Amino acid sequence: MRIVLNGEHRDVDDGADLAAILAAAGLPERGIAVAVDGEVVPRTAWAQRVPDEGARIEVLTAVQGG
Repeated sequence: MRIVLNGEHRDVDDGADLAAILAAAGLPERGIAVAVDGEVVPRTAWAQRVPDEGARIEVLTAVQGG
C-alpha cells in the first residue's frame, strides 16, 4: 500500500499499523507526535491504527531552545 509520510510517498506492507510504519522509517517511539490525515493519534493507539491507502502521516519532533 502507498502512503505519504512527511510529504514523501512510501510503499508499506498492506495492513501495516502505525507503529510498524514508524519503526520501518527509523523514527523513535518517544519525543514525537503523529497525525494521520490531520488527526493526532495517541502513542497508545499506534499499534491498533492501520492507515488507509493514500493516508497522509505527519510526524512532528519536539525541539528545545529559545
